[in-house]
Amino acid sequence: MNVTYITLEGHVEVERYGYVYFVFMLTSYILILSSNTTVVCLILIHKNLHEPMYIFIAALLLNSMLFSTAIYPKLLIDFLSEKQIITFPVCLFQTFLFYSLSCSEFLLLAAMSYDRYVSICKPLQYPTIMSKNTVRRFLLLAWLVPACHVVVPVTRFADLKLCSFTLKGIFCNNSVIYLFCVVSRALLMYGLVALFNLSLLPMVFILFTYIMILTVVYRSCREVRKKAAQTCLLHLLVLINYSCLLSYDAVIVRLESDISKTVRFVMTLQIIMCSPLFNPVIYGLKMKEIFKHLRRLFYHARGK
Repeated sequence: MNVTYITLEGHVEVERYGYVYFVFMLTSYILILSSNTTVVCLILIHKNLHEPMYIFIAALLLNSMLFSTAIYPKLLIDFLSEKQIITFPVCLFQTFLFYSLSCSEFLLLAAMSYDRYVSICKPLQYPTIMSKNTVRRFLLLAWLVPACHVVVPVTRFADLKLCSFTLKGIFCNNSVIYLFCVVSRALLMYGLVALFNLSLLPMVFILFTYIMILTVVYRSCREVRKKAAQTCLLHLLVLINYSCLLSYDAVIVRLESDISKTVRFVMTLQIIMCSPLFNPVIYGLKMKEIFKHLRRLFYHARGK
């Protein structure tokens, strides 16, 4: 059986700095797994954190770990290899995971914004609206809807004829379209519709909910404003950070010939590092209840 290999040409001087890249990225991966796992476990263990807001935070951090695991192991192997190659089926699978999990982050942030909207704008109805079943449905949809959207073009890509076997990147993303001889207009249009449904629409929804929250908070007492600022600003910070990075990912594919290889390499590393590293720090240190349990954990560990 013939196996088609794709060369990943986005690496910069990997022969010279391969071990440096490996140590740096391995350290990042360990930090991502350990920090995210710590916060997720705290949320699962402590019953006072079994609320929709914290459940969504745990899901967001779990999603970050899955996203990192789809990229980092292959990347670490490539840093120590003479040739940076990947089989075509694995490349398509990595593309599927990259965009499915990336879009899941937007939908999880949308669910979190709706949770904050109901909590602040409709506090008396909150227990009824944000029931356990509602939270389960939101979590299921956040992972299932992107997967169903992304699997369609990826399966179609598997049937297309390849005219190039070199990818200008360090992992597989939507730049795979440049590998094919011809990509149908219908498939490209579907990609734009999926992009709208899975990223732009959730972003508009998130901004709308926060505008509604600000409208209500503006007329409320100081304590309510403080509570709203504590949670909503954190979610907006995560949204802005992630949106900027993914916008770069979309733009860089279109302008791949106009950006230097080194700049592309550095920015691509930022895409896969920033959000998974910063999310547990943002939520672990700034969310009062999580930080309280986190501090107890470290005091207990130091006491031993």
